Formats: sequence, C-alpha cells, structure tokens
Amino acid sequence: MPGVGKTTVVQKVIAILKDKGLKVGGISCPEIRVNNIRVGFEIIDLLTGNRGVLSHIDQDSGPRVGKYRVNLQGLSNIGVDGLNNAIRDADYIVIDEVGPMELQGEDFQEAVKNIVEGTKPVLGIIHWKMNHRLIDNIRSRGDVKLVEVTVKNRDIIPSVIAEKILETIRS
Repeated sequence: MPGVGKTTVVQKVIAILKDKGLKVGGISCPEIRVNNIRVGFEIIDLLTGNRGVLSHIDQDSGPRVGKYRVNLQGLSNIGVDGLNNAIRDADYIVIDEVGPMELQGEDFQEAVKNIVEGTKPVLGIIHWKMNHRLIDNIRSRGDVKLVEVTVKNRDIIPSVIAEKILETIRS
C-alpha cells in the first residue's frame, strides 16, 4: 500500500549491499515537495547521480497522471539512460518504481523489459494495483519473487532481500 515504507526498504537494501562493495544502478523517483506539499516527482540515475523532473503539477505538456504531467524527456534522458547504464555497469539494478507515470514512456517500458529479461538481479517496486501488460508480465515470471511490504515486515525484509541479491550474484 502507499506510504508503508517500500522506498525505505529499497534504500536499506542499497545501503547493505553498498557496505558489501556492490555497485547499484537503476532509478529512484522521490517526491518533490514545496512547503511540505508534494508538487511532483524527481527521477534519479542511481549510478551517475544525474537528476531530472519526472512529473510536476506545473509541467506544461506531457501525459496527465492525476494532478501531474509527466515529463517524457526527463523520463527518457534520465530514466532510460539510467536503466541502460545499470545494464552495462552495475552489479544489480534497482527500479523504484514501475507505475503509471513511468509507464507513459514506450522507451522506458522497453528498457524495463530488457532488464527483467537480463541476467542481473533486480530489486523493483511495481505499482500495487495497476493492470498493465508489462507489470502483468513481471508478476507472472517464474524467476520473480514478489514481496508485499507491510508495517510488520518492513524492518526485517531489507536484510532478507539483500541476502537474496548476494546469492544471485554469487551463482
């Protein structure tokens, strides 16, 4: 569910694996807040640190998702490039998240598909109730382990997920 701590779990996994010397690649999409009010989302390439705007309430163009407009150029330039950088240069890949905004870009969908079909371990957040062919494909894969983050398990699962990623890299 929204607000339960999914991104915090991902950040804890990244910290655990960084301490083990592993290089993370992929993307994160934190909120943009002004005066404690969410006005949009940023998109960050976790490998290079490059940042851009994914969506914003003041965005003039782009597909509308709720009260936001998606910046397709930012999604491509930071998001797709970040995923491609991760395929090439990271030990494991994080995608936080694949949801309605990110799925507005066909090139983003293709990059996610390439990552899921690749050989590197992936830690991703998929939108909890969205029906989309890419998300349905991810959910139905035999090599995907879905974990629901809850208030009860959110403090325990970062180490479990980190260990699973380490096992995958070692094998």
